[in-house]
Amino acid sequence: MAAGSEDKAARILSIYSRLKEGQIVNKAQECAAYGVNARTIQRDVADIQNFLQERKSRTGEEQEIVYDKAKGGYRLITKTEPQLKPKELLAVCKVLLESRSLLREEMLPIINKLVDACADEKDKKLLKSYIGNEMHHYIELHHGTKLLDRLWELESAVREQRYLQIRYKKLKNQEVVTRKVKPVGVMFSEFYYYLTAFIEDIDREKAFQNPDDPFPTIYRVDRLEDVEVLDEHFRVPYAERLEEGEFRKRVQFMYGGRLQRVTFRYSGPDINAVLDRLPTAEVREEKDGVYTVTAEVFGKGIEMWMKSQAYIEVLDH
Repeated sequence: MAAGSEDKAARILSIYSRLKEGQIVNKAQECAAYGVNARTIQRDVADIQNFLQERKSRTGEEQEIVYDKAKGGYRLITKTEPQLKPKELLAVCKVLLESRSLLREEMLPIINKLVDACADEKDKKLLKSYIGNEMHHYIELHHGTKLLDRLWELESAVREQRYLQIRYKKLKNQEVVTRKVKPVGVMFSEFYYYLTAFIEDIDREKAFQNPDDPFPTIYRVDRLEDVEVLDEHFRVPYAERLEEGEFRKRVQFMYGGRLQRVTFRYSGPDINAVLDRLPTAEVREEKDGVYTVTAEVFGKGIEMWMKSQAYIEVLDH
């Protein structure tokens, strides 16, 4: 890095640090301290202002540098918005209602509390009118299981790295099995919550199609007939820790199976619908509106999905 660039970086960091500490930054004093002209300091302040705007888009924290005429310098102000805006509440309520992820008696109180978070009565009435019909016609899922307490229990076990003893009703033949598992994540996908966990004390050769499968087993939370959080803890080395976000990119259909790379040809009207459905998807080639796509996906659900899509031709999986 050139000396001039180093000087500029040090100057900007110094100004920003002092602004964060609540100090007033005087332009004339900065010019004298660094041997630069007023326009240079103005550019430095503008650079910091741009940084704060970019940071706002990532964190939501709104900060701004203003000129305080009474104090003769620049200062940093933070505009806090502890409450969600009505439009933000509307978006959250819409997502929750569409998810149908909880029983009516668990979902509607959450929605009502979000509506009550509107500070302005006029906004509250508007929000109620926007979602009132959806609340009235809310259709809960058929499993009829309360989930809020169970989700909290499972997440706590994941965080504390405590073994679980579970009784789980399989979809196939409604068989109930008992498992001791290491819970590593709780996820949501298309109506249902899922527990991801590694099974302990099981003959993998007999129980698994792929005994060397390094990925966790997926359990639908509403099909957990009983859960006991054990006093026994397990350790997960950091290098082996499940990165829930990375795993989530690859497990779109919540079916067990191996991690695989699939290749297919898409000739439909909206390639973005495919890319949004499969976060790891990459377009390898496009010719005359036909796309060749590859994706890394966990489980056998991808095969069923591809076969159900009229615009998809499977090339390799």
